[in-house]
Amino acid sequence: MLRETTYNGLTRADMAVDAVELVMDEEAFRGFYERNARSVWAYLARLTGDRQLADDLLQETFYRFLRASAVHESDTHRRNSLYLIATNVARDARRRRAVRMPYSASAEVEQHRVGEGPAVSEKSLDLTRALAELKPRERAMLWLAYAEGATHEEIAAAVGVRPSSLKSLLFRARRKMAALLGGAR
Repeated sequence: MLRETTYNGLTRADMAVDAVELVMDEEAFRGFYERNARSVWAYLARLTGDRQLADDLLQETFYRFLRASAVHESDTHRRNSLYLIATNVARDARRRRAVRMPYSASAEVEQHRVGEGPAVSEKSLDLTRALAELKPRERAMLWLAYAEGATHEEIAAAVGVRPSSLKSLLFRARRKMAALLGGAR
């Protein structure tokens, strides 16, 4: 039996169909990519703890976004959809890893800007270690809430929970983060 060659689980026929199904034109997609790529990459880097993996996952996220051919009501709706895809891509990557690689907090802190004082580096190291201890969904919720400034509805859509559950989940994630940072009673 002849096996068809695949790339990332897609056959040549799938890729040909994908090329026809693009909803956004090239210019619209380029603008959307430029407006969102940096924040989605930062989100993926925080979720995975791996900057190089985040580069790959960013490309996969935008590829799946284009392939989905969904009709969006607004740019905000389109962005929420992108974050939901990014969350799923990160989950898929975590599942595919046979051996879980430890999150390297010290490597990330070493990449911080030159000229920061030792107190800032120590705080960054503490924050990075605390984030590494959180579950991926907790990291995602906190990142979207405080780094991206997303609304509760946007966060719920991105991480795949009911909006009515988000408040308590976010509270627990904040409390756990505070405990990890030594600020809890």
